[in-house]
Amino acid sequence: MELVNENGYSKVTVAKLCREAGITRTTFYLHFDNITSLLNSVLDDALDFELVSENISFNNESFIPACQRVAKSGKYQALFMDSNLTEYIIGRIYAHEKDKMIPDIMNKTNLDQKDADLLFQYTLRGSFYVNYQHHWQRTTAWKHDVKLMNYFVEQGYKAFRER
Repeated sequence: MELVNENGYSKVTVAKLCREAGITRTTFYLHFDNITSLLNSVLDDALDFELVSENISFNNESFIPACQRVAKSGKYQALFMDSNLTEYIIGRIYAHEKDKMIPDIMNKTNLDQKDADLLFQYTLRGSFYVNYQHHWQRTTAWKHDVKLMNYFVEQGYKAFRER
């Protein structure tokens, strides 16, 4: 994480990482196929995909819990603030959460899978953006923005359900 803090993810190499960690490249490759597999492992830890709620509620701080979990620890903030990784991280969240979120949206809106997927991607990106803009800090302004977004989405779901 220190290397990412100093230079950004795009400048991290296996050689630099090994020097910083005091390990050989052989040791690195025993555990990871490449730098991307290490990134995936770190992201999985940061997002803690095992904690995804089965029953996502609008009473929670956010309807996209994976976007919120990183805010609980400043440890990974440099990764989540690296604009070169934004789409990659969103893609990881999407891949891990779509099987829960899309059926949940379908259930709450009576929309088909394609439309529910579109709404999920829209809300995921919106949630990520709000967190990014607030530097993943749970400030009063962040809480306001999250409540606003949640209300917007909740009312949209309700409107779809009632039509």
